[in-house]
Amino acid sequence: MMRSITVLGGGESGVGAALLAQKKGLEVFVSDYGEIEEKYRKELENHNIPFEEKGHTLDKIETTNVIVKSPGIPDKAPVIQYFRLRQKRIISEIEFASKFYDGQIIAITGSNGKTTTTSLTYHLLSQSDKRIGLGGNIGTSFARLLLEEHRYDWVVLELSSFQLDDIDSFESDISSILNITPDHLDRYDYDFKKYGQAKWRLAESTKNHLILNQDDDLLKRFAVKNPPKAEMHWLSSIKPNALLSKDSKEVFEINLKGRHNTFNASVAIKIARLFGLNDAKIKARLKSFQAIEHRLETVAKINGIEFINDSKATNIDAVKYALEAMDVPVVWIAGGTDKGNEYDSILPLVKSKVKSLVCLCKDDSKLRSAFENDISDIISKHSMQEAVSIAFERAVRGDVVLLSPACASFDLFKNYAHRGEEFKKSVFNLLSGSN
Repeated sequence: MMRSITVLGGGESGVGAALLAQKKGLEVFVSDYGEIEEKYRKELENHNIPFEEKGHTLDKIETTNVIVKSPGIPDKAPVIQYFRLRQKRIISEIEFASKFYDGQIIAITGSNGKTTTTSLTYHLLSQSDKRIGLGGNIGTSFARLLLEEHRYDWVVLELSSFQLDDIDSFESDISSILNITPDHLDRYDYDFKKYGQAKWRLAESTKNHLILNQDDDLLKRFAVKNPPKAEMHWLSSIKPNALLSKDSKEVFEINLKGRHNTFNASVAIKIARLFGLNDAKIKARLKSFQAIEHRLETVAKINGIEFINDSKATNIDAVKYALEAMDVPVVWIAGGTDKGNEYDSILPLVKSKVKSLVCLCKDDSKLRSAFENDISDIISKHSMQEAVSIAFERAVRGDVVLLSPACASFDLFKNYAHRGEEFKKSVFNLLSGSN
């Protein structure tokens, strides 16, 4: 029986889990190896939840029944290794929250596109007669959703591989795995199969309907080797055609760039149909959906040059989708903390579309060595303002300045959202100067 928990990590997931635990009458303690952000520290203090930061008191953690691990903590962290050896029960925040929810769950994961697909799915369903919640990796933790006074009939969850690493009895009713491409390999011992297995856990935990990408070879292999109990629905990402009405007489319109977003929309439409929405309602809602912030987001046009914020593109495939969506010359801003990237797959696109590369990172050696034979103009900068300014100088009317980093943001920024905000701020500064 779970009477007490220690939550490792004092961010959104951890504090959400701590607040839910307190609401359910459990004894709770929060322990963070780093410094807890001020807004979360105040929440813990206001609710009289004991916590520690800048280190773990192992003896205190040992006294609790269960450890709830925030997704940002890797399995190789010493505190996790310590308690794994002692066979302490360790679960994810998603697993913990699911124990206090008896409604239905739609869960979406994938290396790329999960935020857009999750947001669009929620957008389509939110006008139904059911009460719909949105959470997970998208910003509001699943646990925090359950603090609401009202009860959600359905929740739509974006789930990362990190959140799926420590699920046990978690189940979703409708799920989708959009794709599995190399990402976060530094977290999985640079083993692509281990990363894929983390994603496939969602398939194993799906009860009714599982939507999969029929053009993803790894997903097809997993489906044969370890078939899920749910009914599988295969959609093509290469030739997505679900933007047609069921009778194929009407085309649905979306306000999103790129073939990959056509596939994301086709998955959201399939989920909405399984949920029970008719095509007329789906079509009406699709038209009002706008691009998600930091995902191929047009920021401004200055002197005929379009500035696009794709800061969420933290892996190679995301950059591939972004470049595919560009039909004019590109001044590309890329770089950050490398996650085990291999750039060979995008070399043809880069060669045909990119005129200049601005490396925005502390260490540009890998980017330079990857592209020095295909891009004659490579510049390195260590601040966003400088990167945007030099990109503007290199671009001419009709070009695109594209921030699509292919890397994590932690060398120069707090996270991808901070990087995207700095990009937009720098563009707006240029715009005001131009005006």
